[in-house]
Amino acid sequence: MAKILVVDDEVKIREVVKEYAVFEGYEVIEAGDGMEAVEKVRQEADSIDCIIMDIMMPRLDGYSACKEIKKIKNIPVIMLSARGEEYDKLFGFEVGIDDYVVKPFSPKELMARVKVSLKRSTVPEDDGVIRYKGLVINFAARDVTIDGKRVQMTPKEYDILFYLAKNMNIAMSREKLLEEVWGFDFYGDDRTVDTHIKMLRNSLGPYRDLIVTLRGMGYKFDDIR
Repeated sequence: MAKILVVDDEVKIREVVKEYAVFEGYEVIEAGDGMEAVEKVRQEADSIDCIIMDIMMPRLDGYSACKEIKKIKNIPVIMLSARGEEYDKLFGFEVGIDDYVVKPFSPKELMARVKVSLKRSTVPEDDGVIRYKGLVINFAARDVTIDGKRVQMTPKEYDILFYLAKNMNIAMSREKLLEEVWGFDFYGDDRTVDTHIKMLRNSLGPYRDLIVTLRGMGYKFDDIR
């Protein structure tokens, strides 16, 4: 049974989310603000599988809490917000969130997004390893190293890299990447993909050129076999 941490300063929202999550078979624990959420993760990091967290909270906001949580463990974070501007979504992805849901939201849709996030974070053990010079992409460990040093990436950077690498030398349109990597209907535009590809290339450093731009089409991971 997956355990979900629900973080919101509004008790009624926590109650609604908990009701639907329990109905879906999840175990739920709660926190009323970002500081409490970080402390919960410190205490129960090994057992928490997904976090649903509001942005605007007292003491510590959701963005700041997410940054602190990611230092402890790379747990999928779905952010809740009354703000739906693209800037807010992109900023959230840059600090490491996995998904962004605008209030008021459908609890059923939120549970669908939770299911997708949990599925993405569970990688089959036999998915193997890709090695190219000093670059190592370990699917099972969800880990990327360059010259023996672990590369720090946002969850979406990992998702994009792993998806492109698993489909090596296959052209992927921006629409296909949105569909497969975000895993649910995403209300944005193609610039979201371009922004994350730029971030991914920066993270890959000397291996940035392995992500090839296909003009008028999308992207592919260059064939290194």
